[in-house]
Amino acid sequence: MRILFLSHYFPPEVNAPASRTYEHCKEWVKNGHDVTVITCAPNHPRGKVYSGYQNKLFQWEVKNGIRVLRLWTYVAANQGFLKRTLNYISYMISAIFATPFIQKHDVVISTSPQFFNGLAGFFVSRIKNIPWILEIRDLWPESILAVGAIKNKTVIKMLEKLEAFSYRKADRIVPVTYAFKVHIEGKGNAPEKIEVIMNGVDLSTYATLPRENTISKAFGLNDKFVISYFGTHGMAHGLETVLHAAKELGEKKDILFLLVGSGAERERLLNLSKKMNLENLMMLDQQPKEKMPLFWASSDVSMVLLRKTDLFKTVIPSKIFESMAMEKPIILGVKGESKEIIEKAESGLCIEPENSSELAETILHLYEHQEECARLGQNGRKYVTQHHDRSVLARRYEALL
Repeated sequence: MRILFLSHYFPPEVNAPASRTYEHCKEWVKNGHDVTVITCAPNHPRGKVYSGYQNKLFQWEVKNGIRVLRLWTYVAANQGFLKRTLNYISYMISAIFATPFIQKHDVVISTSPQFFNGLAGFFVSRIKNIPWILEIRDLWPESILAVGAIKNKTVIKMLEKLEAFSYRKADRIVPVTYAFKVHIEGKGNAPEKIEVIMNGVDLSTYATLPRENTISKAFGLNDKFVISYFGTHGMAHGLETVLHAAKELGEKKDILFLLVGSGAERERLLNLSKKMNLENLMMLDQQPKEKMPLFWASSDVSMVLLRKTDLFKTVIPSKIFESMAMEKPIILGVKGESKEIIEKAESGLCIEPENSSELAETILHLYEHQEECARLGQNGRKYVTQHHDRSVLARRYEALL
């Protein structure tokens, strides 16, 4: 089968959509399929093209058997509504114009968000006369409305109409959570065209590693009880909660908060941490994907946090599965489907979102009961092995294709 995949993000970018797309495509190639990914020059989240790449009209590369076509886009940092929108629309236009010049395919998948990446699949499917699968990793425009990124009612109505159009025209819709499926069905879409394929983890990459390693030595983590947050520092995450919890636990000198990642809120958080004089907080910029298992291994507990909104009850942050695979107990500040998974797996403790005092209390509890940490971590590894092995999920996706 010849599969065409449209994804705004792709390795060496390290965010969740890049990882999901790459890991699925890698499995499909391994299973004998011909896979092409249309993406752009890697630049997320700073809007600076990575070393070794150029923002050219087009450039080809092969990554683990996947043919990757990188197209020109208007490059912009992951902040500021207008510039980001231009970035998104320029990708859609480039993908549409490139389509007639690439080989024939049997099916096209487009993944959303970003929203215009998802919509590009409609035009590509019509140009090539092939079925279109629309993957939904987040609900747009609902997710951007939840954090107040858009307030213009005309723009909101336009995006809602485009959302409905996309659901209607897609041959199949693949949401990553069951709550998303309920939402999409509620928009009047037939249940039989919707199939949930949840996020997962590459169990060969995210495996149990020694607590003491090159990363723990380099950053002085060996004699600390490390509470980590890995991922985007964005409007949706409410990471000031972590800073306030760190302030509450300032007297516990062997507890260290470690934040690793980039995003629109990172500079503000850095400035706030300086004002608060947090000596027990370490903030590192985005790290290469291949180093992340060592960062996980160097941690004792992971935090998965989102703001307290009803929409985020439908979300399952993919870092949950990475944390489980690395046998790290999770402190979850998210309601809904994510909480159900953690409770079913018995792999962590759940708190009220944006509650810094409860976060501090839960960290202190795990610090004082480290045998419980080990048990929760082991439960997590067992659960993802049974339910969220990426290679198994890729085969389910392959059957749908």
